[in-house]
Amino acid sequence: MIEMRSDTFTLPTEQMMSAMSRAALGDDVYGEDPTVNGLEELAAKSVGKPAACLMPSGTMANLAALMVHVPRGGKVLVGNESDIYLYEAGGASVCGGIMYEPIRTRPDGTLALDDLAAALPPDPEDSQFALPGLICVENTHNRMGGRPLSQEYLAELRRFATRHGLPVHMDGARVFNAAVATGVPAAEIAAHADSLQFCLSKGLSAPIGSILAGEADFIEKARRVRKMLGGGMRQAGVFAAAGTVALTSTVDRLADDHRLAARFAAGLAEIDGIDVDPGAVTTNIILFRVTAPGLDDDRFLRAVQERGLAMGEFGHGRIRAVTHRGLDAEDVSAAVAIVADVVREAREAR
Repeated sequence: MIEMRSDTFTLPTEQMMSAMSRAALGDDVYGEDPTVNGLEELAAKSVGKPAACLMPSGTMANLAALMVHVPRGGKVLVGNESDIYLYEAGGASVCGGIMYEPIRTRPDGTLALDDLAAALPPDPEDSQFALPGLICVENTHNRMGGRPLSQEYLAELRRFATRHGLPVHMDGARVFNAAVATGVPAAEIAAHADSLQFCLSKGLSAPIGSILAGEADFIEKARRVRKMLGGGMRQAGVFAAAGTVALTSTVDRLADDHRLAARFAAGLAEIDGIDVDPGAVTTNIILFRVTAPGLDDDRFLRAVQERGLAMGEFGHGRIRAVTHRGLDAEDVSAAVAIVADVVREAREAR
C-alpha cells in the first residue's frame, strides 16, 4: 500500500528503535525519568521556550494549554477550520468548561484581525458575555493545505493579542515543516506565541508523543492538567528516546517530503479530471478535487485503494494526500499513475 492518508503512519527509524531499547528509565510522574527530562530540555531549546512537557498526544497537549490559559466559563478564539475546533472532540468544553468562538479561517490559514476583534465583547464589564482568554492559531495549517503562517502575520497577531491582553497558543503540530519550508527557525516562529504544541509522531517519525512548551510556571500548571487528564506516565523514556532522535536527526529531511509533495501535485495537475493548484503546495500536504465525470469522492477513494493507494476525504469536496518518510519518488510516480488510471477508466465507462 502506498500510504498517503497522513504522516502519522510514519514508522520509527532504526536509530529510534535502538535508542528506545537502550533508554535510561525512571518514573516520569516523579520527574525522575532522565530520558524524558533530556527530551524536554532539548525540545524547549529547539522552540526557544524556557520549559517543555512531554504529552502522550497533540490533542492532550492542546487541551492542557487551553485549560491552563482559559478559566472555566471563558472562551477561546479559534479558527473554524482548525484541528482544535474540528478534530479534538470538543475537549475544552467537556473537560475545561471553555467555550469555543469559531473565527473564519482565510485560505492562507490566517484569522483576520478584524474578525478576531468582532469576537471580543463590546463591554468586558457586562456579565452577560463569556470573556475571551486565548487566541489559537495553527501552523502549518492542515485544512488549508499545510500552509505555513508568515512571520509578518504572526507579528501582527502578537501585537493584537498584547493590545487586548490575550495570550496566544500555537498548534504547531507541524511547526518544523513550517520552519523548513520558510527557512525561519522554529524558535523564531514560536516567539510570537506564549505556548506551543508540536508533534513528534508526524513527519518527525517518532512512534508517539507531542511536546507542549512555554514559560516555566505555565508548564508546571500543564503538568497538573496532564495528570488530571490521565496523561501521567511512568517509564516514558522508552518513547522519549525516539523523540530525542526525531529532533536531532529527522527535522532537516522534512524538505524531502516537501519535494515529494510538489512532485505529486505536479503529476496530478497533468490529469484531466483532477483539479489541483501545485503552487499552493508548500509543505507535505496536497489538497485536490476530483472533477472527472462519473467519479464522486467515495468512489474515487475506493478505486485507488483497490489499486494500492490510500488517501482520505477532507471536506468541502477535497481529497487530502500527505507525503512522509515512508514514501519515495517511485511511490509518488506510482500514485500519480494510479490516479490517472482511475480517472481514465471512469471516463471510458461512461
